[in-house]
Amino acid sequence: MNPRVRLWLVLVGGAGLAALFAAACLDLPRFGGDRHPYGDRAVHTSLARHTANTVSSVNFDQRAFDTLGEMTILFAAVLGCVVLLRQTRDERRERPCPEEVARPVRRYALLVLPVALLTGLYIVAHGQLSPGGGFQGGVVAATSLHLLYLGADYRALERVRPIGLFEAGDAIAASAYLVTGLAGLIGGTAFLANTLLPYGTFNTLSSGGTVPLLNAAIGMEVACAVVVLLARFLDQAVEIEPSGAESHEKR
Repeated sequence: MNPRVRLWLVLVGGAGLAALFAAACLDLPRFGGDRHPYGDRAVHTSLARHTANTVSSVNFDQRAFDTLGEMTILFAAVLGCVVLLRQTRDERRERPCPEEVARPVRRYALLVLPVALLTGLYIVAHGQLSPGGGFQGGVVAATSLHLLYLGADYRALERVRPIGLFEAGDAIAASAYLVTGLAGLIGGTAFLANTLLPYGTFNTLSSGGTVPLLNAAIGMEVACAVVVLLARFLDQAVEIEPSGAESHEKR
């Protein structure tokens, strides 16, 4: 296929997409209104299924299949980084030499670390009740571990994040999300349908049916994925050196 044909394909496809977008915009609700048909239905469904956080109800119940796609994108991105940033035959590892850390930086990093970790876990655990959820809490929990890199050194970080376990955790969490969806099919309903568990008491940790399960799976998957992702980039920046290159100190 020559460049001219590719250009025409892009133009024709783009024109069709623009026409669809224009048609969709013409049918949108009036701007500035305080009511929206989709919003009203989402809130009604969320309350009917005892999920206090409507956003989590949308993510892990009403549009749980879309969330599966988002999780798959992150999983694929991490897998790609693991493959592309792996140590090759013409590279070697140089143990980084620790550097002196300013006392204020060390003090506040080590004080904030447990607080940030607990905050991330809290956000995941209360995703069906309050703003936040698995995506946000997973990122907070994963990045909190890296305060050890700022407050101590790279070796301290390595001791608390065994990469093999986090890679396994990423795969297990992604599988748990899929298994929960398949359980719905086995139970005679739709994939990822929120029909397996009782909805529980509204505004409690046990409410929402399968929403807390899917939310926890996403939280674990995101946390493990971010840890593995940052580990691969940090390895390249701190430890991995081309063979034959003059060694130099890295922190």
